[in-house]
Amino acid sequence: MHYNQFIYSRERRRFGRQCLFSDRTQLMFSINPSMKMRRNYILRNPVHTGTQLSDQKAFSVIETENVTFAEHGMYHYEGGWPREVNIHDEESTLRYRKKVEREDAWGQQVMTLITDTTGIVEINNAVNIYQEFFVDLPAEVCEQIRFDFESRQKNIFHDPYTPHRPISVIDWAPNDVKRFLVLHTNIPLSRLEAIERLRAPKPKIKFDGRSGAESTEGNNFYIWDLENPLKPMVDFTSTEIVRKTFYCPKDENWIAGGLHSGKVCLWDVRTGGGRVCVCPLEAAHRESAPALCWVHSKTNTEFYTGSLDGSVKYWDGRDMETPIQEILLDPVLTDAQSRSRSHGATVLEFEYTIPVRFIIGSDMGSIFVGNRKGMTPSETLAAGNYRLFSGPIRTIERNPFFVKNFLITGDWCAKIWAEECKGSPTTLLIKKKNEIFCGTWSTVRCSLFVTGDAKGELDFWDLLLHQRKPIFTLKFSQAILYAKFRPDGEYLAVALSNGDIQILEMDPALKRSTTKDKALIAAMFEREQLRCKLLEGRVEEIKLKRKTDAPDEDKKLAYTKKDEDIINPDDPEEFLRIITKDTEFKEVLNTFQDQVYKVDKKRQEREYVMERTDFEADLVQPEELEQEPYSTI
Repeated sequence: MHYNQFIYSRERRRFGRQCLFSDRTQLMFSINPSMKMRRNYILRNPVHTGTQLSDQKAFSVIETENVTFAEHGMYHYEGGWPREVNIHDEESTLRYRKKVEREDAWGQQVMTLITDTTGIVEINNAVNIYQEFFVDLPAEVCEQIRFDFESRQKNIFHDPYTPHRPISVIDWAPNDVKRFLVLHTNIPLSRLEAIERLRAPKPKIKFDGRSGAESTEGNNFYIWDLENPLKPMVDFTSTEIVRKTFYCPKDENWIAGGLHSGKVCLWDVRTGGGRVCVCPLEAAHRESAPALCWVHSKTNTEFYTGSLDGSVKYWDGRDMETPIQEILLDPVLTDAQSRSRSHGATVLEFEYTIPVRFIIGSDMGSIFVGNRKGMTPSETLAAGNYRLFSGPIRTIERNPFFVKNFLITGDWCAKIWAEECKGSPTTLLIKKKNEIFCGTWSTVRCSLFVTGDAKGELDFWDLLLHQRKPIFTLKFSQAILYAKFRPDGEYLAVALSNGDIQILEMDPALKRSTTKDKALIAAMFEREQLRCKLLEGRVEEIKLKRKTDAPDEDKKLAYTKKDEDIINPDDPEEFLRIITKDTEFKEVLNTFQDQVYKVDKKRQEREYVMERTDFEADLVQPEELEQEPYSTI
């Protein structure tokens, strides 16, 4: 028994009578209110308080470390031997082999290996892996087995500013494929949109930037993370409308931009916020600067800017007080340039693999080829200018695989132009009913490029598959203003007129190319360039023939002056007019057309024979048979 227990025993009859319980009301204890405590009581009015009854959730992004795997192989010539066994001694290896064979588990292990080996041998015997199957099938069987191209929407990014602004630039970061720059230009695209903006109340930005300042001008632009469409990574502010901005390809910490007032400035990606430096007003352009491109330099701080006033300026980011060089886009090649006849610059393009040349697109549809080594305007623009479009040029982009071939978009056309074809307007031409706003080459497939038009149609063109219609078309509800492939070709960023950025994931067939594609597209470009050179040579022969056929020197001078003043082979209309006036060319063309007409006529001739059955022959009257020599058409 435990020391803290006590057992008490008693007989039942000594418990006494049974307990009977009953209900009754009786005050056992009463506490009166205290006046001291009542004075501390404060009467409150009814208060409504909201509570969160649902589970609280927090949004967080975690990037795990990448695990690196390595594959190592080993060649087993005769299994593995213990360290104490000398494999070069036959007696020691024989002694160890007999020792292992005497073990009980050895037989079971051998049976398991035999079973696995037998299964593998039977699989190899069932199918001959070196035999070519289905070779005897006709080629027509697999013609209908085709899969349509497709593109899946990965993400969508909205403009944080209200009302939404159209997008003028999308630029992927050079060293980080998850970040891209988006520039919203606070300029309405149409007159109706401008009237709606004037009637709308003055809005404010939805969130504060890193500087904490709130902007009501709507000139901010952002750097977004591909995986986070909720809030931009970096917010850049500006007191004026920004027309064009681009990353520095060699140093992504700097962004250069041209303003609507004509000024040129720089932003620092590491700090965000306002601009770091800006050029003075006396050194700026006279009108807005919608063209900009970085160029090759040792310090990675030099770039060109172009303006609608017809000037192109060369800047060094370390000293923005004055430009290094300034030229005018004068179509007349002379050092005494005139601003009155100069074209406005809309696009600038530069390729780092060709550090000497840069391309300029004007608002009059002309292409100017510039030389960076030129000291005077005539030396800089000595390569000449070519009229390709009737309206302003929208985009100029080199093929990543064949840098001498350009994709140029403007008005209702997209043209593929080569530097070597000086006198020819283009090598390949693609037309649409809608105005084309943008175009870009694929970074992984050499024959693929994309165009976007005013009706919201995103067309994918592959020159190897079809040259007259797109292989795949994706339709949007808004006009497409800009499109840009990611450097690895995995995604395509599409900018819409309502300020949205659509990130599209490409079809697997659009993200890779075969080994023959590059050779085929190179042969196509060479063939088109050869055709253009032959036409140029024919034009030169016509001009030379006109000069030599003149009866005297006065007529020669007259023809020379006429050729210099009127004939312009760079103009497509003049080019066609010269060729149509050539009598020899007309005769050859007419002969060719006659042959084509005869072949078509022969193909259209068909003989139809009416064969009647016995039943129909009994029903036909003799008079009908005499009147019915059914003939051909």
